[in-house]
Order: sequence, then structure tokens, then C-alpha cells
Amino acid sequence: MYRKYSILFFFVLAVMFTAKTFSFVNLQKNDSVLKFYNNELKQTKDPAKKADIHFKLGNYYSKINKENLAFSNYTKALTIFEKLNLKEKEMDCNLSIFSLLDSQNNIKIEALPYLDKYYKAALYSQKEEKMFIALLNYGNYNFNKTNYRKAQSYYSEALSLSKKTNDSLGIAKINTNLGLLYSGFIKNQDSAKIFFENALKIYPKNNMYERFITYINYANAFEKEHNYKKSIEFLKKAERITPEKHKLNLQKILFSKFSNAFQNLGDFENAFNYYNKYNTARDSINITNQNIEISKIKEQYDNEKLRADNLEIEAQRKQNRNFLIGALFIIFAGSIFIFQQYKNSKRKQQLIKQEKELETQKLTAALKEQELLSIDAMIEGQEKERQRIANDLHDDLGGLMTTIKWHFNTLEERKSPEILEKTNLLLDEAYQKIRSIAHAKNSGVIAKQGLLKAVQNMADTISINNKLQISVIDHGLENQLENSLELTIFRIIQELITNIIKHAQATEVNIHITNHDDSLNIMVEDNGIGFNPSQITKTKKGMGISSIDKRIEHLLGKMTIESEPNKGATVIIDIPI
Repeated sequence: MYRKYSILFFFVLAVMFTAKTFSFVNLQKNDSVLKFYNNELKQTKDPAKKADIHFKLGNYYSKINKENLAFSNYTKALTIFEKLNLKEKEMDCNLSIFSLLDSQNNIKIEALPYLDKYYKAALYSQKEEKMFIALLNYGNYNFNKTNYRKAQSYYSEALSLSKKTNDSLGIAKINTNLGLLYSGFIKNQDSAKIFFENALKIYPKNNMYERFITYINYANAFEKEHNYKKSIEFLKKAERITPEKHKLNLQKILFSKFSNAFQNLGDFENAFNYYNKYNTARDSINITNQNIEISKIKEQYDNEKLRADNLEIEAQRKQNRNFLIGALFIIFAGSIFIFQQYKNSKRKQQLIKQEKELETQKLTAALKEQELLSIDAMIEGQEKERQRIANDLHDDLGGLMTTIKWHFNTLEERKSPEILEKTNLLLDEAYQKIRSIAHAKNSGVIAKQGLLKAVQNMADTISINNKLQISVIDHGLENQLENSLELTIFRIIQELITNIIKHAQATEVNIHITNHDDSLNIMVEDNGIGFNPSQITKTKKGMGISSIDKRIEHLLGKMTIESEPNKGATVIIDIPI
């Protein structure tokens, strides 16, 4: 008995170790993939190859649900493809970005321009298979209660194109989508049934999944007409099919439909039977192979108990003693193990906390250093400007004003029209020089390098030790804005980054700056711990938001904060220019 429980204890330890090892292997796999791609990026000097690697990274990050990093890599790839005029790859990139943004409900509307670019390129290339993909995606994008008419138009156009290219599977899919649209939104069940019938004629006999789904949708159309007998007829056709995927879920839906149809016909016996099948299918989804293992363990326990009942009293006493010793040993060893694990966990937590504090201090110091450098450069520029103005006043205007004074003295003595005219000309010249000096451009740090360069320098300074990576993505910032406006916007972005460093615990930050001619859009997003925006009120903003809000209010701008706990945060700022 002692041996039995010792084995059990070490079995538990083995399971714990295996679980940790499995998790560690997955992390190692992810790290090795990223390491491979990053090494490729460092080694290659070919822009086209770099773009291909960024595109693959986008696909990889999308696969592991890191949408922000996927979007960042897709946009980097797209920028290079556009510069190199690689139309085919540019199209693939636009379609991938559309699919990524379309899956995000809160920014779904931003997906459409990328699909528009894909469609325009497909029209230009006259590649019908790509035009079909674009039309199908347009239809799916508009498949809702508000825009279903648009979806209908796109599906119809895609259907015509697929017929032209003899794409039978495409024709079948479009017919299924049109059937669902007519049944659900247009409420025309007759037309819906025609589309379902067309799809069933095209789908191959071995395509069990699509045929099963279409039979269910066909039955729904009859159910909405209260023709429950005909609905049952198509449900029975589906019942004769065994779908190759999602079998239990599909059967659960099928049995539920059966039960509802029989109930509406007053056939309560069949309704009850199918309801029991529905419950069985639902319960089966939650059943795992653990039942088999539980049965084995129970059988083993029963056999042990039967043998124990046949032991003599002395043997039972020894067994109880061994059991007690074994149990005490397990409790003692387990207590030591748990205590060690607790100590290690506390130590790791303390080290992680100290590392985070140190990293935050480093990043804050880097940010302050960047700010001081900017201020020093600005002061230096201002001093140089003041010196230039002083030199102009002394060397140029000083001599000019002396000449004007001499002319005035002569004019007072002689009152000559010629001297009067010369004096007027000299006054005009002095006015133009003063005007020129007054309109000289400010030479502060932002005016010298511009907003974009200042933000990029700040991002490069902060992105150290691979702890916090900051990407700057710009659109339409070829020309500089007014100096004081750029300086204020730089301070706003700087304050936002400071907040992220102090509070967000983020590892990636994306800064988007877009010039819309009449307005400037700034979006700063991070993958940190997030927060509840409703807790930030006008009276209690906290986290530096109040300072940012005052700057934006002074510029007549608007700020929107989107965040959820454990889902990062996005700050969107619109400033009129």
C-alpha cells in the first residue's frame, strides 16, 4: 500500500512536469519561428524578400491571435510591395489586411478600403478568379439587416462571374448564400428554396458537410412557412447523411429542428423522442475519454477491495500501518514540495516585480533624456536665432538707420526734394528688412526635424532591450505643420507613451499619424493590461489623461479612449489643422 501511494504521488509530479514541458515546448516553437524570421530580416538586403518575410510574419501573428503585430507586419510588407510595384503580392497583402480588420467588430469599417484596393487591382488585371473573391467578400461584408440589398447585388454579380468561368463550387456557395439571404432578410422563401435546390444539384455527393447544411437551411425555409411536414422531409434527408466535421454539433441542431417540427404538428411522441436524442447529442459533446479511465480505475479499486477482504487480521493490521506510514510520508514530502514551490513562486514574483520596476525606470529615464535633448536643442536654436536677429539689427539696420538720420539732418538744412525722395526710399528699405527679420522661421528642434522625425527618434530611444517595441506608422506627413502645433502634438504623444510605460505593462506600441489635409489623426495602441474607460471621468481622470485632455481641448480637438481589461488600450485623437 505504501508503494501504491508513492507511485501515485510521483505520477502526479510527472503529470505536472509534462504539462509544464508541453507549454514550454509550445513557447520554444513560437520563439524559434520568430527567431528564424527575424534572422532572415537581418541577413537579407533584398527589399522584395524583406516584404515577403513581413507578410509571412503577418500570417504567423494572425494565426496565434496577435492581430496588432499581424497588422503592423502586413502594412510594412504592403508599403514595400507598393514601392516595388509588385501588383500580385500587393493584392494578396490588401486581402489579408481586409480579412484581419473585418474580423474585428470595433474597427470593421476600416477594412473596406483594403478590399476596394484589391478589387480595383483585380479589375485592372482582368483575373476573373480574383474578381470573384472580391465580390464574394463584398457580399459577406454587407450580409446584415441594414445592407443585405448590397450583399444581394454583390452575390448576383459573383454568381454571373462564376458561371462564366465554370466554377461549379463557387456557383454552389453563392447559391447557398443567396438562399440564406432570401430566407432570412428578404423573407422570400420560394426564391430561397430555388437557390438551395440549385446548390444541392451542384455539390458533389461526397461533400457531406455542405449538403447537410443546405438540407437544414432548406428545412428552415419550409418551417418559416409553417409547412412542417415538408420541413421534416428535408430534415430526414439530412439525417441520412453523416457529416465529416462538427458531427455532434450538427446532429444537435438537426434533432432540435425535428423536435420542434413534430411538436408543431401535434406529434408529441416523436417530438419527445427527438428531444431525447437532442439531449443525448448535447451531453455527448461534454463526454471525454476520461469515462473509460474512470471505469478502469474503479474496476482496479473493486478488485483491490475484494482481495483486502480476504486478508487475515494480522495482514490487515500491517497494511493499515504501512498505509499510515505511506500517507504520512506523502503528506510530509508533499508539504515540502508545496512549500518549496511557494517559496520559488514568491521569489520569482519578487524578481519579476523588481525587473519591471527597473525597466520602467530605464524607459522613464530614456523618455526624460529624449525630452531634455529636445529642449536643449530648442533652446540652442532659439539662442542662435536671437543672435542672428541681433547681428542683422546691428550690421544691417544699424548702418541703414544712421544714413537715414544723416539724410533727415540734411533735409532740415536744405529742404531738397531729391534728398526727401532718397530718405523715403531708405525708410522703405528699412521697413522691408524689419519685416524680413520678423517673418524668419523659428529654428526650434521640431521646426528643424519635423514632428515625424521627432516621434521616430523618441520611439528609437525608448525601444531598448526588446522590452518595449514602438512602431511609428505615418500617412501624408510629407510636409511639416506649424511649429507650435507640432510641438504640442509631440508633447501629447510623449505623455501617452509615458502613461503606457508607467501603467500598461505593454510590450508593443503602435503610433499611427495620418494627415487628412483638414485634420490630423493620431492613434496610439498598446497590448498592455488595459483598463475600464468608464472609470475615467472629467473630475477624476488620472494617469496623465487630464494634462493630455487640456492640450487637445486647447487645439479644439477630440480624444476617444477604447480599452478593456487584459485587452490593451487604443487612444484616438483628431485635431483640426
